[in-house]
Amino acid sequence: MRYASLTLTAFTATVFASGLAMGSAQAQTVMRISHPVPTAHHVHKAVEAFKADLEARTKGTMKVEIFPSEQLAKQAENHASVARGAFEAGVLTNFTWGNTIPEMNALTIPYLLTDLEKIKKFPGSPAAEILEKALLAKGVKNLAWFYTTRQSIFTSAKKPLVTLADLRGLKIRGLSAISDAGLAAVGAAPTPTPAPEVYQALQSGVLDAGLTDVSAAVSRKFFEVQKYGTVAPYFAVYFHMFVNPAWYNRLTTGEKDAMAAAVKKAEADMIGLTEATAAAAIKELPLKGMTIHMQTPAEAATWKAALQKPVIDAFNKAAPENGPKLVDALNKL
Repeated sequence: MRYASLTLTAFTATVFASGLAMGSAQAQTVMRISHPVPTAHHVHKAVEAFKADLEARTKGTMKVEIFPSEQLAKQAENHASVARGAFEAGVLTNFTWGNTIPEMNALTIPYLLTDLEKIKKFPGSPAAEILEKALLAKGVKNLAWFYTTRQSIFTSAKKPLVTLADLRGLKIRGLSAISDAGLAAVGAAPTPTPAPEVYQALQSGVLDAGLTDVSAAVSRKFFEVQKYGTVAPYFAVYFHMFVNPAWYNRLTTGEKDAMAAAVKKAEADMIGLTEATAAAAIKELPLKGMTIHMQTPAEAATWKAALQKPVIDAFNKAAPENGPKLVDALNKL
């Protein structure tokens, strides 16, 4: 009887301990993050750093799971999936929103936001607040702005793209109808193409020319299918992290505070990471066989004069209420 009693006591203790372990596991808050870039991309590295920081700050009560390269959802599916709670967070470029939130195209107005000091001031600015309100109206809460580039690269397999005349008639990778208005105005044929599909489109000839950030030309291996590249201070691009509002509202005060601190650090760290990655990419692309031309200030001024106004006109037409406010707010950074 004593043996049976001890066995029962041991069994009860084991079940109790298991219950505590299960309760602890169940109490852990999981944050699944979907994004479209490969693991070699510096945005993925920034998300990895955010994961490590947040988990450390919450002492393991929050667990972050990252799904790169569209493993969890296609790029175009991230918004709807996060809004309905299929997973907790997504990371997209600002221009991916296209006409769904036309205000998000403000950052990719040619030659408008390329000064690094202004870029540093964007998170938390009046301009960012306008965009965050627009995102919330579409069912997602913006969490972070990851500065991704201020140096774009126009690529081609056949000829350097140095003058505006070089763009005429080219089927070039476009971003959105709004940001592509300038390219169309100078005679190019922009075709909005999701970043994961651009390499294949260039390789197959569906596109004659590419447009991406200079770092992505390395991580996505454009050098395998493109011979020439012109690096230009064309516009700023931000990847931004957004979450399901209901999920966010269920977080504890401590978790929200930890997340805010991790976000602030990630945004600050992204400045240095992006600048260093871009500098390294500009050195690496020639070593991979590409002929690189750095756009001169005079060339940039010519391109700005031709490309900026058509985009601003299209932008203000698509966002008549917030468009002028955003352009003004970005100019005042």
